Amino acid sequence: MTTTTAEHDLWIRRFHPAPDAKVRLLCLPHAGGSASFYFPVSAALSPGIEVLAAQYPGRQDRRSEPSIGTVAELADRVYRALGPLDDKPLALFGHSMGAILGFELARRMEADGRPAAVLFASGRRGPGTRRAESVHQRDDDGLVNELKSLSGTNTALLGDEEILRMILPAIRNDYRAIETYERPAGGPLSSPVVALIGDDDPKSTVEEAKAWADETTGEFSLRVFPGGHFYLATHQRAVLGEITDRLGALAG
Repeated sequence: MTTTTAEHDLWIRRFHPAPDAKVRLLCLPHAGGSASFYFPVSAALSPGIEVLAAQYPGRQDRRSEPSIGTVAELADRVYRALGPLDDKPLALFGHSMGAILGFELARRMEADGRPAAVLFASGRRGPGTRRAESVHQRDDDGLVNELKSLSGTNTALLGDEEILRMILPAIRNDYRAIETYERPAGGPLSSPVVALIGDDDPKSTVEEAKAWADETTGEFSLRVFPGGHFYLATHQRAVLGEITDRLGALAG
């Protein structure tokens, strides 16, 4: 797999380079999210852990690019962009849609003989669980109401029609991708899986989050926090502690 520097830099953001770190953590945004969501994580974990963040097309500096329609294709593109990053252990942290993308990346890594160090699956039920969801089919007002209900988007931005026109197509596309996702055939991962969930998350019950245990032959653990879908915004210190505890042995 040949990856150009330009392709890598387009997809993978490194806010705080840490060349001496012994382990990397790739962070994967939620539907409608961007790499900058993980800037505070990068600042907090550097230089002991080098944090990378994926930037999907259709948002921020990639706003003019067409969005990608399926989780599988998005995983293929992110994995291709990761090409040269095989010199150190790589862990994955994904929130919501990003958790499923992390699972798909971990499958690709394992198929190539370089399993992920850990998969942190946040705010998402197990890949094999199913719900009938159709948020992507709602009109713009319905989509905005969904965002407000999850409390994951700045309400000031939601009130700006010009900004909404720019971000809603990417958000709708992401919702379509995750709502039409079906777990492909194949066995479980060997990588450890850590599921993290808010106890009042409308997108996943605690029981649905436990289904991540079926996706690994390695160690599985579940952390439940008070809060909803974006519990990690108010429990950042605890989430960062979970990451550093898990990666501490690799980070040295």
